[in-house]
Amino acid sequence: MKKIIMQPSGKEIDCPSGETVLSVLEKQGYALPNNCRAGACGECKIKVLSGEFDQGFIMDMALSQEDREKGYGLMCMAKPTSDVLEIEFGTEDAQPKLFPPVENSWHIVTDKIQRTDKILELRLSPLGQPIRFWPGQYAMIGDEGSGHPLRPYSIANSPRPNGELSFLITNEPGGKTSPWIHEEVNIGDNIKINAPYGTFLGDPSVDTPILCLASGSGLAPILSLLNAYLSRGHRNPVTLLFSAKTKADLLDFGKLKYLESKYVNFKYKFTLTQESNNVGGLEGRIDKVLPQLLSDLSNHSVYIAGGVSFVDSCKKIVDKLGAKEELIHMEEYFAQQVQ
Repeated sequence: MKKIIMQPSGKEIDCPSGETVLSVLEKQGYALPNNCRAGACGECKIKVLSGEFDQGFIMDMALSQEDREKGYGLMCMAKPTSDVLEIEFGTEDAQPKLFPPVENSWHIVTDKIQRTDKILELRLSPLGQPIRFWPGQYAMIGDEGSGHPLRPYSIANSPRPNGELSFLITNEPGGKTSPWIHEEVNIGDNIKINAPYGTFLGDPSVDTPILCLASGSGLAPILSLLNAYLSRGHRNPVTLLFSAKTKADLLDFGKLKYLESKYVNFKYKFTLTQESNNVGGLEGRIDKVLPQLLSDLSNHSVYIAGGVSFVDSCKKIVDKLGAKEELIHMEEYFAQQVQ
């Protein structure tokens, strides 16, 4: 196993023998620009500060002789041969880069699953190229031609090779789009979406404990982030506190218990606000129960998603518990924007 060190951050990642630097960076969530993966476009050019690597066969037009003499390499083909390869991949460069949105991308409805009385899971598979997105982003879904305006819905899964997307859709009475999805869109229908959008992104390079707070379909972007963090081997504690009115509103209870069993560093907690708790959780609003779970958030990354009042309430309590402003990420659900 080789090791890649990114400077000036000093972050280290493991590189299995035979893998390219680009491939390893992508698996860890770092967005290094690239376009060909064949040593021809030159977009993945990076300066190597120390260590040895096999550059492989690349085009002269993609990496000039002058750049080679200065220590640059093309990471799509470069494979470390020394135990440590130190590269210039700064903190700013190592942040996720947004993928350009794709409009009018045809998808087929592969499943509709009623998760609660008001919320269903909608699953879509692409009929063309899969849409690339970052966990936490959203898509615009609707059919403007038939009077159902495009509305934002968070993607509830992390990126998959087959491009499948899932969404948690709350049926808003009096709305035009969510009732259409609930009542008129059928399995097997083809619909168009625009995506991805939004900046409620996880930082794949974060090295802190993580706290997620969610209610209702605000769980969707949190699920996407959780799956990404856990599957990538995030080693610090990850806690989800989900707020529901009653136990019938415990969205994706089984899926979250499964994640808790699979990952020793993940804890799933829930609280009921309008019903006595006889299913092993907590009782009361998050601003009441959170201090009982975590009294100091000064070193936590915090993700909050749900309705406006929920997010506002959570923000106040995480502030009181010492969360740092730059580590707080919020996704508010504005009902008037989804009608």
